[in-house]
Amino acid sequence: VQLQASGGGLVQAGGSLRLSCAASGRTFSTYRMGWFRQAPGKEREFVASLTWTGSRTYYADSVKGRFAISRDNAKNTVYLQMNSLKPEDTAVYYCAADRYSSGSYYYHGSYDYWGQGTQVTVSS
Repeated sequence: VQLQASGGGLVQAGGSLRLSCAASGRTFSTYRMGWFRQAPGKEREFVASLTWTGSRTYYADSVKGRFAISRDNAKNTVYLQMNSLKPEDTAVYYCAADRYSSGSYYYHGSYDYWGQGTQVTVSS
C-alpha cells in the first residue's frame, strides 16, 4: 500500500483545511486508517483514527470537536477535515494505514504504512 497525503497549506487561525490521503491497493477498505502529526522538536502524536468500516472514530483531546476523519473506500481515500484551526495545530500531518487493527489506534507503532506528510501552518 502506498499513501499520498495532500491538502496542507497556510491558513489563518480560525480557518479550515481538508487533508486527503489517497491509497493504492485493493485492500485499503480493510485497513484501519489514522492521521498523526509532528511539530518541530516534538514527537509524532496521534490526531485521529477510524475503523475500516468508518463506523468508529477516535480523536485526540486536543482536536476533538474541531477535526473530523472520514473515508471513502470506493475512492481509496481518507480525509481529515480541520476546522477552527489554532497556531498549535501547525505540524506536518501524516496519514497511516494499519493492516490488522491489532494494536492501539493512538500508537504510531501500530501502523504499517505511512504517507509522506503534508505541512499545515496556522498563523495567528
